[in-house]
Amino acid sequence: MNRPQLIKLAESWFEKQDWKPFAFQKQTWKAYLQGKNGLLNAPTGSGKTYALWIPVVLEYIKNNPDYKTKHRQGLKAIWITPLRALSVEIEQAAGRFAEEMGTQLTVGIRTGDTSQKDRAAQKKKMPDLLITTPESLHLLLSSKDYDKTFENLNAIIVDEWHELLGTKRGVQVELGLSRLKTISKNLKIWGISATIGNLQEAREVLLGPGSGSYQNSELIRANLNKKIIVRSIIPEKMEKFPWRGHLGLHLIDEVVPIIRNSKTTLIFTNTRSQCELWFQKLMHKYPEFAGEVAMHHGSINKETRLWVEQAIRNESLKAVVCTSSLDLGVDFAPVETIIQIGGPKGVARFIQRAGRSGHQPGKESVIYFLPTHAIELIEASALQKAVKKTVVEDRIPYLLSFDVLVQYLTSLAVSNGFFPKDIYPEIKSTFCFQGITDEQWKWILNFITKGSQSLQAYDEYKKVEIEENGLFKVNDRGVAMRHRLQIGTIVSDAMLSVKYISGGYIGTIEEWFISKLSPGDAFTFAGKNLELARIKGMQVLVRASKKKNSKVPSWMGGRMGFSAQMSELLRAEMYEARESANSGGGKSRELFALQPIFERQQRESIIPGKDEFLIETFKTREGYHAIFYPFEGRFVHEALSSLLAYRISLLSPISFTLAFNDYGFELLSNQKIDMQQVLDNDLFSPKFLMDDLNNSLNATEMARRKFRDIAVIAGMVFTGFPNKLIKSKHLQANSQLLFSVFRDYEPENLLFLQAFRETFEHQLEEGRLRLALERISNQNIIWKACEKPTPFSFPIITDRLREKLSSEKLEDRIRRMLIQWEK
Repeated sequence: MNRPQLIKLAESWFEKQDWKPFAFQKQTWKAYLQGKNGLLNAPTGSGKTYALWIPVVLEYIKNNPDYKTKHRQGLKAIWITPLRALSVEIEQAAGRFAEEMGTQLTVGIRTGDTSQKDRAAQKKKMPDLLITTPESLHLLLSSKDYDKTFENLNAIIVDEWHELLGTKRGVQVELGLSRLKTISKNLKIWGISATIGNLQEAREVLLGPGSGSYQNSELIRANLNKKIIVRSIIPEKMEKFPWRGHLGLHLIDEVVPIIRNSKTTLIFTNTRSQCELWFQKLMHKYPEFAGEVAMHHGSINKETRLWVEQAIRNESLKAVVCTSSLDLGVDFAPVETIIQIGGPKGVARFIQRAGRSGHQPGKESVIYFLPTHAIELIEASALQKAVKKTVVEDRIPYLLSFDVLVQYLTSLAVSNGFFPKDIYPEIKSTFCFQGITDEQWKWILNFITKGSQSLQAYDEYKKVEIEENGLFKVNDRGVAMRHRLQIGTIVSDAMLSVKYISGGYIGTIEEWFISKLSPGDAFTFAGKNLELARIKGMQVLVRASKKKNSKVPSWMGGRMGFSAQMSELLRAEMYEARESANSGGGKSRELFALQPIFERQQRESIIPGKDEFLIETFKTREGYHAIFYPFEGRFVHEALSSLLAYRISLLSPISFTLAFNDYGFELLSNQKIDMQQVLDNDLFSPKFLMDDLNNSLNATEMARRKFRDIAVIAGMVFTGFPNKLIKSKHLQANSQLLFSVFRDYEPENLLFLQAFRETFEHQLEEGRLRLALERISNQNIIWKACEKPTPFSFPIITDRLREKLSSEKLEDRIRRMLIQWEK
């Protein structure tokens, strides 16, 4: 069959379904059948699976004319997905097309959820299409004779590439692809990406810069103008001093009519703890929703999550309160409406979530924005413009992630072993390691065989042996088993299983939260009120509780900050707010609704304009407050507040309490800050930034924490066996010991240096911080000595109080403060 005949086959199948293929789907089929690699940029719910699975089947038909009667077994294509939840969707779509075309192609899944029995069956007979995760792909590369498994592989499709890019899982994919390109001579590599700013770079990272794969590739964009309607839920009474204390719960009555008027609604929260609170409040206030509203987040057990996903598909649920666990790819056609609780912190995430509704080609998406405090309405106004212009974030790829490289080389040594001269060019062909030097490569080889200079005396770090013929190989079965258990780059706090004393598994929870509880304490989890009975090994044993006061778990991953693009949009909206406040008219519904707050802000201080940087100072019973408003997101403000506090203390000895949110930061002291001295000494200068950051933030302490993850990924610290994990505090102690050894005896150790590099590049976003300082240096700095706190400062002050007070005490305290300041 020639190419037009093959494409006609696919078109006929589409006709039978009463569908019509999109131009981007046909373009992808054609490019694939021409033997090209590429990146497909298409929105969620537009038929991406069929765009790339169909040509894989068509090529098989072309190469096997008697495909209906004979079948050549063996792995032909791999579909890599970042989320296990997506694999069932892909399996169903792929299996349906393969079967209805009359082929005997089989589809299988291999993820962390795959049973031992299924894995054993796959070992004997691989499916034709394997749906897997980056971690499971590396597990396959660590098995004996993996080259035979992959030798007839024709295609690798990396789904949701925008989610993997800019993470170490993305680096894992790059390394895995570099190996498979050598083994499988006819390999075609395709990525699928939704919203992302740096698409050209995303393609380069996936295919390898300057490689043959990159030269013979296409970037295909699906120009489907998906209409997204953003509606803000605006409170009837606008508080003049906004604060985040309610987490949006005071608007719960506004949400219920939306749920009732929609077939199915997804209510997105930013954190798991917020998810738990919203579910509890809905059930408490509207008991008639029992059985019609469910909850979904990554720590709830797999059975419950799958049940919820299926219940959305078959329309037996009215609403689901969820987190980013439902952000990606899962196809829920019945979902009509999305509600976003609080600012999503990034445009891409907001568009992605909006796309979960009307999740079919040609349908419009409706997303409601519910502010957790009034000033978030500025974000809603900014997001509406971003959606119209499709302004989305870049994903910044990792460079020289030596911990992932150490893990990967050990995987190869565990399986067939490797010759450095063969593997080095492959590694250098990846985007992440294009800049690796011969010295660094020698250091890495030395590290896996001898355990680096300062660890040479310890046998446990000599994992890989060099055989007589120069083959690097792991021969110790214990080393191999421990390594396979630890393949992956997601390092979280130790997770404990939550179970009823009477039996029954509920989900997993982070050790650091449980370690703060005592037996008898009540906490809310998976929508249930539970009481801690005892902790036994890695299990948290609980019973149902009727106590009124219960703690809501918070997860370490719950802190999110504005993206650079979101910060820019917010600043532009602030400047517009100033114009509309001055002219007396609102440009958008949101800005118009915020008029009372803007008027109060103007009365006490100012709304900063485009060329202005605002500093407010005032005194309360707590002490002397100085509030700064860069509007750069909480991560930049965290670094900036420490930097400024340090630089002020160099002028005169003074100590501060720091607080920050996405809009600004506060320095609180028991003595008055000489603000004129601050302005005269140019303390916002980007000069000596790295040195001052090192001194101000205790960057060594931050790097020490970052090093724990690096030590785990590189296999220097063993996390334990599945049912006998090592406690976080022991992991921390082991990695801190190594950190101290490297600091004192081997400061040029590449993994030690990587901890500092990642701290500055990824945690402190040093590049963004430098740009922010340059911008502030060129602005007109306006210092307002205020009589009392302003509406803009209030959310920052209350965020600091939240750390110390329970929610009931915080509400009382804030009520008293408001009465005093409203006078």
